[in-house]
Amino acid sequence: MIKVALVELESRMIRFRAEMERSCPDWRMAAFFGRLNQYYFTGTMQDGVLLVPRDDEAVYHVRRSFDRARDESLFTRIDLMGGFRDVAAGLKRLPEQVHLESEIVTLALLQRFQKHFPGTGVKPVDQQIAAVRAVKSPFELALMERAGKVHQRVLEQRVPELLRQGMSEAELASELYPVMVAEGHQGVARFGMFQSEMGVGLFCFGESSLYPTSFDGPGGSYGMGPAVPLIGSRERKLTRGDLVFVDLGCGVEGYHTDKTMTYVFGAPPAAAVLAAQEQCVAIQNQVADMLRPGAVPSRIYSTVMDSLGQEFLRNFMGFGSRQARFLGHGVGLQVDELPVIAKGFDDPLQEGMVFAVEPKKGIEGVGMVGIENTFVVTSEGGRSLTGSHAGLLRVG
Repeated sequence: MIKVALVELESRMIRFRAEMERSCPDWRMAAFFGRLNQYYFTGTMQDGVLLVPRDDEAVYHVRRSFDRARDESLFTRIDLMGGFRDVAAGLKRLPEQVHLESEIVTLALLQRFQKHFPGTGVKPVDQQIAAVRAVKSPFELALMERAGKVHQRVLEQRVPELLRQGMSEAELASELYPVMVAEGHQGVARFGMFQSEMGVGLFCFGESSLYPTSFDGPGGSYGMGPAVPLIGSRERKLTRGDLVFVDLGCGVEGYHTDKTMTYVFGAPPAAAVLAAQEQCVAIQNQVADMLRPGAVPSRIYSTVMDSLGQEFLRNFMGFGSRQARFLGHGVGLQVDELPVIAKGFDDPLQEGMVFAVEPKKGIEGVGMVGIENTFVVTSEGGRSLTGSHAGLLRVG
């Protein structure tokens, strides 16, 4: 078990407080109900609430499991609570206002909280915590380096060993999962998008990767069916000449990388497929080169998109009308974090930010081509954590 060092936890809290002072100078208290943010600040994730007063020490109030929290965490102050009544009773004065995770806290949870914090107004803290989490420390980057190496081995070496004619997408997913865990994957990939679910990743043969989904990304999937539009189809079987599209997150000790690989099974790709793949790789490399401190994500996005011809833009970053409006996204404790390489993201990049860059293009009757790798922002441009294979790996 890796414990997050106290100096690391303290550094995160100091940066969060500084961000609150900068962006919300009138803040009084922040409350974190989300377990990933609790883990970020305390090194453990339990059933409880982390209160961060402006003028006092932060306290992690844990309902269950207090014993596990004390065993796993080096956080300075962990208190046992029976409920929010206990938390309120322990405060000298109830705050007039609390900043909380508006993307996570449900109305029912808010009502239970405010029952014991009457008169307390609420404001969102989502942007502030996202800004702090966006810049990774050396400790975090070391874990992402490990995740990236696992990711590269799995997609570039282990997937080709599994592909065989007649297997279904669901079989590939189910056979790859234990391989990923054996290689070092933590067994779960976490996403922040509202009501998003992910079994292992996207496993698509041929046109399956063009099938529309509600997931905000360029790739599609038949999935298991309407009730579980995830993992892969039991019916779609791998045949000679199929394009294979595998897009998945990989995590180690909580931290992820994101990577997509494409394969061609049993026959060389058509010239048009190869050309589209090569252009997607060139776009990835162009974006990666611009991932330097001071660069502005929205400008990176517009620079690249404005340079592409209309023919290539057709079915780029999606298929048909289902186009994703970004070229990359932050990665960390969740696969989909802020900031995003897209319009509207105008704050300059900082060294230590990490992005998944994923230019992809749909080809009618063939499937989704393209690439995705995870890059760290450095003064010399993005440094890949997940390898540099150009995709369209020939198998069989």
